[in-house]
Amino acid sequence: MSCFQVRTDLALEARESIGEAEEIRGVSVEETYDEKNEIRVTRVIIETKNGAKAMGKPIGVYTTLEAPRMVEPDENYHQEISSALAKELKDIIPEAQEEQSVLIVGLGNRDVTADALGPNVADNLFITRHVVMEYGKAAYSKSRMNMVSSIVPGVMAKTGMESAEIIKGVIDQTKPDVVIVVDALAARSTKRLNRTIQVTNTGIHPGSGVGNHRNALTKESLEVPVIAIGVPTVVDAATIVNDAVSGEMKVNLAELNNMYVTSKDVDYQIKQISHVICDALNEALEL
Repeated sequence: MSCFQVRTDLALEARESIGEAEEIRGVSVEETYDEKNEIRVTRVIIETKNGAKAMGKPIGVYTTLEAPRMVEPDENYHQEISSALAKELKDIIPEAQEEQSVLIVGLGNRDVTADALGPNVADNLFITRHVVMEYGKAAYSKSRMNMVSSIVPGVMAKTGMESAEIIKGVIDQTKPDVVIVVDALAARSTKRLNRTIQVTNTGIHPGSGVGNHRNALTKESLEVPVIAIGVPTVVDAATIVNDAVSGEMKVNLAELNNMYVTSKDVDYQIKQISHVICDALNEALEL
């Protein structure tokens, strides 16, 4: 079997690929399971440079929600997922209990369905910044109101600019306290497609999961805390073939390294998941 590099954006899968029996110094894993709602929350914490090198991920906290039934058209269940996600967002957003200005960035290509999660989330957000700045919090009859704004920077092929350049310009003008980035991810396992949500305080490296590296969106590059929310919508085709043949036949996996697979109903799933994330953001930001 040809050797190939497993591509994944999920810290949980990076930890699994090393092997649960092998201890990694500087990396800890915490897991909880809501049996009633079938939601598993796994928190991977990378605390040292050695741990970051072993994992291939920056130092930080990576929280993964696994909800196998998220692909089902069950609004009540989706609300349970949104509430669980909102709880994790409140825990990971700096000073979430304080009134803040929040910029939400919808990364991705609106014309490629599997990559359109970010723009779909941005389209359905409850935007408040312009109203609060014009009329104050009284416009919403609240004593506390976060100022929420959003942007969809598009892709370089259409704008001629890196997403990081556009976002940095917006940050310089609007001065948000925190940036929340939403993007589609790549997974290693088909079982996690559209069923898993990752939240991290390390920011994001757009396109890294599919080998299309772009400028990073991190606290260091943007000079403001960056929270990333991602859902795996594609799997490397080489991974699927490798799992299917299990060493029983020789396959040139290198030929598949630039091919990615998604579900046949990805358009419906993207819309469904975007509403789950929007509801979670509304709850976490108390909108």
